[in-house]
Amino acid sequence: MKIAILSGKGGTGKTLVSVNLAAVSEKATYIDCDVEEANGHLFFKPQWVQEESIAVKIPEVDEGLCDGCRKCVDFCKFNALAYILNKLKIFEEICHSCGGCLLVCPQKALTEKDKVIGIIKKGISNNVTIYSGLLNTGEPSGVPIINRLLSKNHLLENKLTIIDCPPGSACVVMESIKDADYCILVAEPTLFGVHNLNMVYQLVKLFEKPFGVVLNKCTEDDNPAEKFCYENNIKILGKIPFDSKLGTLNSNGEIIVNIDEKYKEIFSSLLDTVIKEVRYETVANP
Repeated sequence: MKIAILSGKGGTGKTLVSVNLAAVSEKATYIDCDVEEANGHLFFKPQWVQEESIAVKIPEVDEGLCDGCRKCVDFCKFNALAYILNKLKIFEEICHSCGGCLLVCPQKALTEKDKVIGIIKKGISNNVTIYSGLLNTGEPSGVPIINRLLSKNHLLENKLTIIDCPPGSACVVMESIKDADYCILVAEPTLFGVHNLNMVYQLVKLFEKPFGVVLNKCTEDDNPAEKFCYENNIKILGKIPFDSKLGTLNSNGEIIVNIDEKYKEIFSSLLDTVIKEVRYETVANP
């Protein structure tokens, strides 16, 4: 069972929900797909950490074979190639590793080499297996790291997998949710929160994923995000109150369900609700 946690921006509470759902489960795999700013490990503090380098293929040129036809330059839509002073220049920092330049080169002057773009870390914290992806600064895309994080050998370790997605709705988020069984959208109780909720709401609808919403930082005041859910017939899975104690513990990298019984009950109930939703969807849409 793969549960993806999304939010329209950072700071909404996506990692708070992800970490505590994993921690409150009997056994789970937690995957941090926010490869540009992974912070789930700060809560779990995993032990026995292993690292794996992730590389992509980028072109390199044999200058003795290149005749300056520029077909590769014309093909590349990312402007990663240029022919300057009778020499093919490859800008590795903006190459998207599509391999198309090799296919169009009539002289077969281009081959591929490996370029490390980041790492994956695996560790253990009590009942949770933790995977974190870290993209090197300046790399154009974290998609290859996310694809490796979500590879089948990782997902088969435990029955429950919690996927902590990047914020927003860009390509890295799409890669993170494409194989998810259920999506949880985390929203704040503001008009800006509604705007961000609508972004990920449209995304999960586009991918035809079953989903529900968790409302974070709830107070007694009017909640525009809650109103948005009612108006669009969106299931509210649970509410997390605005609580200075929760904020302090979270900012200190503490897992709240391990400290406060009230929040253990909140997240246990939330996990039970989500599991029931997934089972219902499985039966209703086999």
